[in-house]
Amino acid sequence: MSTPNSTPHGTPYSAPTVLIDGAWHSRDERLAVHAPGTGALVGHVGFPDAGQAVRDASAACDAAARAFAGWSETTARYRADILLEAARLIRQRSGELAPLLAAEAGKRLPEAQGEIAFSAEYLRWFAEEARRTDGTVPPHEAAGRRHVVLRRPAGVVASLTPWNFPCSIQARKLAPALAAGCTVVARVSEKAPLAVTELIRCLTDAGLPDGVLNLVHGPAAPVTETVLDHPAVRVASFTGSTPVGKLIMEQCARRVVRPLLELGGDAPFVVLGDADVGAAVEGALLAKFRNTGQSCIAANRFLVHADVYDEFTEEFARRAGELTVGDGLAEPCPDLGPLMDPARVAAVRGLVDAARAEGATLLTAERPVPDDGCFLAPALLADVPPTAALASAEVFGPAAAVFRVADDAEALRLANATEMGLAAYVYARDLGRAWTFAERLEAGVVGVNEALPSVAFAPMGGNKQSGLGREGAADGLAEFTEPRYLSLGL
Repeated sequence: MSTPNSTPHGTPYSAPTVLIDGAWHSRDERLAVHAPGTGALVGHVGFPDAGQAVRDASAACDAAARAFAGWSETTARYRADILLEAARLIRQRSGELAPLLAAEAGKRLPEAQGEIAFSAEYLRWFAEEARRTDGTVPPHEAAGRRHVVLRRPAGVVASLTPWNFPCSIQARKLAPALAAGCTVVARVSEKAPLAVTELIRCLTDAGLPDGVLNLVHGPAAPVTETVLDHPAVRVASFTGSTPVGKLIMEQCARRVVRPLLELGGDAPFVVLGDADVGAAVEGALLAKFRNTGQSCIAANRFLVHADVYDEFTEEFARRAGELTVGDGLAEPCPDLGPLMDPARVAAVRGLVDAARAEGATLLTAERPVPDDGCFLAPALLADVPPTAALASAEVFGPAAAVFRVADDAEALRLANATEMGLAAYVYARDLGRAWTFAERLEAGVVGVNEALPSVAFAPMGGNKQSGLGREGAADGLAEFTEPRYLSLGL
């Protein structure tokens, strides 16, 4: 890296973390970032009080507004070249970025490495897509008139991201916004702010002009309100919980700012009667336990056809019970890392305990886990009553309920019986059966015999209370543009 940073095994990270108008700043008020696996100090982020944070946010918006005129008029090729260079720098620095991310977010090192690579892929894909932001020329119906529809950058973008995938989610917003010609003010979660700050540094090191991308830290509520109330901000891209997303929508409504929201999930994992049980179990382990279950698209409920219920449940419980738990940077690398913080541990444990109190059966054995971090053993439960919170809440941890269903109709009814609709999974050998089932699922992302559906070139987003709009793919680029219709009299 180009700044005096370090891996988690050296001096704690201490680089400037506030970026306004091309200049990096430190702040006297600093927030310590600790590894959830070991409690070790990973580094510090400048985290000013509300007053200074509001001033930073206002200055960042002013800088983005000034930079918009020039950046929006640059050529798509120019913007693409910068994004490609940033992607190259991220890949080049992955040996430092990934351990930093693993330490602060509690990720297993292989998963952190994968997230850094995925972040670079978003920048690369949208660099290529930037040159294909085409308008249209509809056929004219009068000899003296012609019609043209252009795609213009929307304006300044607020990019607000969470802690669970801090780098890839930020990259999924920054890449299309910058490719479209927008300027950005970003705020990242204080729970995992360090690696994503270095990812943003890769963009500035790649030659991004001053003010095009700005990064602020500080208390979420006043910073967000300041940014959304700024007259230059035209799009608010937020990933997080549904309750907070609703507050963002209310704030956007005050100035008619476009909300682009990826919110909570309640993903069903459906195993139909003809499924390859071995493949379904492998998919279930990945869909449920990736990032220790702390994923917006994590499988939340397992709906299993009666014909394969016993076989699937027995094997899934056995395999889940064998997963190792430990610090993500340990050698050998464990199967599961820690949860993000003690509050997350308490929330997941509370869901499991409450379900058991209501009569649910724990299928995985209780076993000890390291007691010096935020660790939980995997928990798979059967006979969970529909009144238990575990049957419907977004778990965001290594616990889940499995339900027996009589037929496809019952599976579909239960899968859709939620106000959420971000992701879903279905396993079946008969692709016609799976296709028909998947079409009827009320979810924005569906994995069919596939547990890792996310790619840069496909749209990501939810239905119902899981959000508005799409990220990724050409759809994601369009979210940061405004169509402009020209009617020409000849």
